[in-house]
Amino acid sequence: MVTAETLRESLVELLKQVDTNVVLNGSLYNSFALILIIVLAMSGLLVSRLVLNSVVSRWILKSKTHWDDALHSHGFFKRLIHLAPALIMFASTHALLVTDSLLYTVLVKASLLYLMAVAALSVSALLNTFEDWYNSTPFASQASITGFIQVAKLVLFIVLMLLSVSLIVERSPLLLLSGLTAIAAVLLLIFRDTILGFVAGIQITANRLFTNGDWIQVDKFGVDGEIIELGLTNVKVRNWDNTISTIPTYSLTNEAIKNWRGMQESGGRRIKRAVYIDIHSIHLYDEKSLQKVAKIRFIADYIQSKIEELQRYHKDHSIDEGDLLNRRALTNIGTFRAYLEAYLLKHPKINQDMTLMVRQLPPNELGLPLEIYCFCRDKSWVAYEKVQADIFDHIMAMLPLFDLRAYQRDSHLAALAGPSAQQRETPDTPEAVKD
Repeated sequence: MVTAETLRESLVELLKQVDTNVVLNGSLYNSFALILIIVLAMSGLLVSRLVLNSVVSRWILKSKTHWDDALHSHGFFKRLIHLAPALIMFASTHALLVTDSLLYTVLVKASLLYLMAVAALSVSALLNTFEDWYNSTPFASQASITGFIQVAKLVLFIVLMLLSVSLIVERSPLLLLSGLTAIAAVLLLIFRDTILGFVAGIQITANRLFTNGDWIQVDKFGVDGEIIELGLTNVKVRNWDNTISTIPTYSLTNEAIKNWRGMQESGGRRIKRAVYIDIHSIHLYDEKSLQKVAKIRFIADYIQSKIEELQRYHKDHSIDEGDLLNRRALTNIGTFRAYLEAYLLKHPKINQDMTLMVRQLPPNELGLPLEIYCFCRDKSWVAYEKVQADIFDHIMAMLPLFDLRAYQRDSHLAALAGPSAQQRETPDTPEAVKD
């Protein structure tokens, strides 16, 4: 059986044919051994690359699964190839060099560092592959693990750095770890965002606050778009104008953020907008005007029931129909409101199972706000805006049939009143006008 001692003696005898002064652990011997170790390691790298590449390529082509493609795309097999030269370097150093030489110590440490780096990079590729697999499952829409993958990589490379320093200085890793407490305050400052992001990531995942694909709106940062990456320290959001915004992860738990996921998962998207009615156009209906609007299909039954109700009231209270001061009558604004409710109840794009109403808001200097509050079945932006526009197109067109006018400030009169009056008559847009 060939041992390390016999191998070294054979190598010395071989070198003595070139120089009779060659001795074990001499400079000539160590130089030749170093060259031989490097040649063996490089040969091992080339052979393993050729063999493993051909085997892996055939395996990936034959396999019907996708995880092996992910391993290949993340470079797992390319990194695994480097195990061969690292192991060859470690084994040949033990075989060719004596343990009390400086070159032996340097090569052993270098081979161990090489092995640890290859192992860390391979594990990192495995983590990337696992993340890709997870993102292809239905669970990814409920909780993102990108932050946890990044934490695992951070811990992995911190351990690698700690073991590397321990190997180089030949001290216990625990001793080095205990020494880190002296600079803990500095580390907290360096890794502040990382620590805050990690804690925020746990809260976000545990409570399912946000995930990739959520539509969020952060007014403080001017963000309005879809989350494309929920990372450890940063969150990437693609705004609707196709710009990319990056905000700290911990801001998702510290700031006021609107998440539109509830709307997307519900049965409809809210329509909440008001039309301002000119108060001077509001009046009671006489019989002629009432007969005209009674021909409108949506409210024919409503008007008939109201007429019968008013007739009973007048009869019960002995009120003459011609008594304009004491009699009750329908208003054009109330009839129009009833028409809009009937119209929305018949609208095919409005969800009838959710809140639907037409209400009056407190009147102001712009007139009487008549607000539409309902939910559109189609939640996509373009379709939603189209339905909303169609509804208000119809409302504006129907106003004259009910002898109503929409309020519109006369810019010419406002200009004649002077700059100060014009500024005074231009209040901020009321909340009811907004979506």
